[in-house]
Amino acid sequence: MAEAKPKKGLISHGIAAQNRKARFDYTIKETVEAGIVLKGPEVKSLRLGRATLTEAWAGERDGEMWLFNVYIPEYQGGVLSRFEPRAPRKLLLKKKQIDSLLGAVARQGATLVPLQVHFNEQGRAKVLLGVGEGRKKQDKRAAIAARDWQRDKARLMRARG
Repeated sequence: MAEAKPKKGLISHGIAAQNRKARFDYTIKETVEAGIVLKGPEVKSLRLGRATLTEAWAGERDGEMWLFNVYIPEYQGGVLSRFEPRAPRKLLLKKKQIDSLLGAVARQGATLVPLQVHFNEQGRAKVLLGVGEGRKKQDKRAAIAARDWQRDKARLMRARG
Protein backbone atom coordinates (compact mmCIF):
# COMPACT_ATOMS: atom_id res chain seq x y z
CA MET A 1 0.00 0.00 0.00
CA ALA A 2 1.46 3.37 -1.03
CA GLU A 3 1.73 6.22 1.46
CA ALA A 4 -0.34 9.30 0.76
CA LYS A 5 1.89 12.30 0.12
CA PRO A 6 0.80 15.70 1.46
CA LYS A 7 -0.32 18.21 -1.15
CA LYS A 8 2.08 20.93 -2.21
CA GLY A 9 2.11 23.90 0.19
CA LEU A 10 0.51 22.04 3.09
CA ILE A 11 2.17 21.82 6.49
CA SER A 12 1.92 18.27 7.83
CA HIS A 13 4.18 18.99 10.82
CA GLY A 14 6.08 22.16 11.61
CA ILE A 15 5.30 25.81 12.25
CA ALA A 16 1.99 27.05 10.82
CA ALA A 17 2.06 30.59 12.27
CA GLN A 18 4.55 32.53 14.37
CA ASN A 19 4.40 35.71 16.43
CA ARG A 20 7.90 37.06 15.80
CA LYS A 21 7.20 40.40 17.44
CA ALA A 22 6.25 38.81 20.79
CA ARG A 23 9.85 38.07 21.82
CA PHE A 24 10.71 41.70 21.06
CA ASP A 25 7.76 43.22 22.93
CA TYR A 26 7.87 40.82 25.90
CA THR A 27 10.50 39.18 28.07
CA ILE A 28 9.43 35.54 27.94
CA LYS A 29 10.04 33.76 31.25
CA GLU A 30 8.50 30.35 30.57
CA THR A 31 6.72 28.54 27.75
CA VAL A 32 3.90 26.00 27.77
CA GLU A 33 2.58 23.90 24.89
CA ALA A 34 -1.20 23.59 24.71
CA GLY A 35 -3.61 21.84 22.40
CA ILE A 36 -6.23 23.88 20.61
CA VAL A 37 -9.82 23.02 19.70
CA LEU A 38 -10.37 23.68 15.98
CA LYS A 39 -12.96 22.83 13.35
CA GLY A 40 -12.03 21.01 10.15
CA PRO A 41 -11.87 24.07 7.86
CA GLU A 42 -9.79 25.93 10.47
CA VAL A 43 -7.22 23.12 10.45
CA LYS A 44 -7.12 23.15 6.65
CA SER A 45 -6.56 26.91 6.65
CA LEU A 46 -3.79 26.51 9.26
CA ARG A 47 -2.12 23.82 7.16
CA LEU A 48 -1.85 26.40 4.38
CA GLY A 49 0.05 28.64 6.83
CA ARG A 50 -2.41 31.51 6.68
CA ALA A 51 -2.99 32.34 10.38
CA THR A 52 -1.91 35.55 12.12
CA LEU A 53 -0.92 35.78 15.80
CA THR A 54 0.29 39.38 16.05
CA GLU A 55 -2.61 40.71 18.17
CA ALA A 56 -3.52 37.43 19.90
CA TRP A 57 -3.56 36.76 23.63
CA ALA A 58 -4.65 33.99 25.97
CA GLY A 59 -6.86 34.31 29.01
CA GLU A 60 -9.27 32.62 31.38
CA ARG A 61 -13.00 32.29 30.88
CA ASP A 62 -15.19 30.11 33.12
CA GLY A 63 -12.19 28.29 34.58
CA GLU A 64 -10.81 27.34 31.14
CA MET A 65 -8.06 28.85 29.01
CA TRP A 66 -9.04 30.46 25.71
CA LEU A 67 -7.10 31.99 22.84
CA PHE A 68 -8.49 35.35 21.74
CA ASN A 69 -8.07 37.43 18.59
CA VAL A 70 -6.21 34.84 16.49
CA TYR A 71 -6.96 35.39 12.82
CA ILE A 72 -7.52 32.19 10.87
CA PRO A 73 -9.01 33.07 7.47
CA GLU A 74 -11.83 30.99 6.00
CA TYR A 75 -10.75 28.00 3.94
CA GLN A 76 -11.44 28.59 0.25
CA GLY A 77 -11.02 24.99 -0.94
CA GLY A 78 -14.69 24.11 -1.00
CA VAL A 79 -18.11 24.79 0.42
CA LEU A 80 -17.51 23.60 3.98
CA SER A 81 -19.00 24.89 7.19
CA ARG A 82 -18.24 28.55 7.77
CA PHE A 83 -16.52 29.84 10.89
CA GLU A 84 -15.70 33.18 12.47
CA PRO A 85 -12.05 34.09 11.63
CA ARG A 86 -11.40 35.81 14.99
CA ALA A 87 -13.54 33.60 17.24
CA PRO A 88 -12.18 32.63 20.69
CA ARG A 89 -10.68 29.15 20.60
CA LYS A 90 -10.45 26.82 23.59
CA LEU A 91 -7.00 25.70 24.73
CA LEU A 92 -6.47 22.18 26.05
CA LEU A 93 -4.43 22.28 29.25
CA LYS A 94 -4.41 20.28 32.45
CA LYS A 95 -5.97 21.90 35.52
CA LYS A 96 -2.56 22.15 37.21
CA GLN A 97 -1.11 24.00 34.20
CA ILE A 98 -4.07 26.39 34.10
CA ASP A 99 -3.66 27.16 37.81
CA SER A 100 0.07 27.73 37.34
CA LEU A 101 -0.43 30.11 34.41
CA LEU A 102 -3.22 32.05 36.11
CA GLY A 103 -1.09 32.31 39.26
CA ALA A 104 1.79 33.79 37.27
CA VAL A 105 -0.56 36.30 35.64
CA ALA A 106 -2.09 37.30 38.99
CA ARG A 107 1.15 37.47 41.03
CA GLN A 108 3.62 38.90 38.56
CA GLY A 109 1.29 40.85 36.28
CA ALA A 110 2.48 38.74 33.36
CA THR A 111 0.74 38.29 30.02
CA LEU A 112 0.02 35.03 28.20
CA VAL A 113 1.25 35.51 24.65
CA PRO A 114 0.91 32.89 21.90
CA LEU A 115 4.36 32.53 20.33
CA GLN A 116 3.57 30.03 17.59
CA VAL A 117 1.03 27.56 16.27
CA HIS A 118 2.56 24.34 15.00
CA PHE A 119 1.69 20.78 14.11
CA ASN A 120 3.34 18.02 16.12
CA GLU A 121 4.53 14.66 14.75
CA GLN A 122 1.01 13.22 15.01
CA GLY A 123 -0.36 16.12 12.96
CA ARG A 124 -2.19 17.79 15.84
CA ALA A 125 -2.29 21.58 16.12
CA LYS A 126 -0.52 22.95 19.21
CA VAL A 127 -0.01 26.48 20.53
CA LEU A 128 3.20 27.54 22.27
CA LEU A 129 2.21 30.03 25.00
CA GLY A 130 4.76 32.30 26.61
CA VAL A 131 4.44 33.85 30.05
CA GLY A 132 5.95 37.27 29.50
CA GLU A 133 6.36 40.71 30.95
CA GLY A 134 6.07 43.75 28.71
CA ARG A 135 9.30 45.52 27.85
CA LYS A 136 9.75 49.24 28.15
CA LYS A 137 11.10 51.38 25.33
CA GLN A 138 14.65 51.49 26.72
CA ASP A 139 14.67 47.69 27.08
CA LYS A 140 13.70 47.38 23.43
CA ARG A 141 16.52 49.75 22.46
CA ALA A 142 19.00 47.66 24.45
CA ALA A 143 17.76 44.50 22.70
CA ILE A 144 18.23 46.15 19.29
CA ALA A 145 21.75 47.31 20.23
CA ALA A 146 22.71 43.83 21.48
CA ARG A 147 21.35 42.19 18.33
CA ASP A 148 23.22 44.66 16.09
CA TRP A 149 26.45 44.10 18.02
CA GLN A 150 26.13 40.31 17.68
CA ARG A 151 25.59 40.67 13.93
CA ASP A 152 28.60 43.02 13.55
CA LYS A 153 30.77 40.76 15.71
CA ALA A 154 29.88 37.74 13.57
CA ARG A 155 30.66 39.74 10.42
CA LEU A 156 34.07 40.77 11.80
CA MET A 157 34.91 37.20 12.81
CA ARG A 158 34.01 35.93 9.35
CA ALA A 159 36.16 38.63 7.72
CA ARG A 160 39.20 37.65 9.81
CA GLY A 161 38.77 34.02 8.86
